[in-house]
Amino acid sequence: MHYFLGFEVWKILEVIFIYKCKYAMEILKSFDMLENKSMATPMDTHLKLLADASLELVVVMLYRYIICSLMYLTNTRPYICFVVNTLSHYLVEPRHVHLVSTNHEMRCLKGTIDYGLSYTRDHDFILYGYTDSDWAWRVLDRKITSRGCFSPGSTIISWISMKHSSVSLSTTEA
Repeated sequence: MHYFLGFEVWKILEVIFIYKCKYAMEILKSFDMLENKSMATPMDTHLKLLADASLELVVVMLYRYIICSLMYLTNTRPYICFVVNTLSHYLVEPRHVHLVSTNHEMRCLKGTIDYGLSYTRDHDFILYGYTDSDWAWRVLDRKITSRGCFSPGSTIISWISMKHSSVSLSTTEA
């Protein structure tokens, strides 16, 4: 098996590689991003993504198509999960600043086109887990977002990002 449901699966010696290079190239081609310069990070840290009514609206269907295309890539690229999750909050009324952020993500995708997951057989099976939470990062609702990932050694096998329904009053409570 080398291609299955858009996944590219290759086994070399004792390592299994899972990619979506072909699908990522199709995304870049369909949005005319192949000629653009690549970016090192998936999201600009200084960009304010608030739903500001003074900024111009963009075509909703185009924005939704971009976000849905990126969502399908999160299976093999966990580093874009946060960006796609954040940008999906603005699916109802996307503004120009949100479209700029999706372009930034796709330019990062161009630089990491051959990234994927690799699984090796480890004889010492040790499950690692990492968690994190923020305190009122989103200015609009002040909700906590918890994140975590789990790995048996070489590659992440499960990750989660969850927005809580309550608002905490301190960083300790978060």
